[in-house]
Amino acid sequence: MCGDPVITNPSLYRVVFENERVRVLEYRDGPGDRTTPHRHPDSVMVTLSSFRRRLASGGRRVDVEIPAGQVRWLDAQEHSGENVGDTPTHTVFVELKEEAPARVAAARLGPAEP
Repeated sequence: MCGDPVITNPSLYRVVFENERVRVLEYRDGPGDRTTPHRHPDSVMVTLSSFRRRLASGGRRVDVEIPAGQVRWLDAQEHSGENVGDTPTHTVFVELKEEAPARVAAARLGPAEP
């Protein structure tokens, strides 16, 4: 199983708040930066900059392009990512610590559409 992104990618992720119910991570990278495989629990993602990323997990790949100021749901997932755009990425993740309800279908890779 993949690990905590703050441990696997400490130059890109940092904890900005944590209590018994949530953990808030800030993520920053530049064009061409990549993450090693890591895991996110169910989270809310807030984009502070526009970006283009390629996410990969278990042989699947998806490219996402999200403008600044978006708020998206992110299903629990393991993935690696790459900034494939020409701008830095700046996002905040609000990770939920409660157990997720049982999923009927396979989790989607990347954030949900609004």
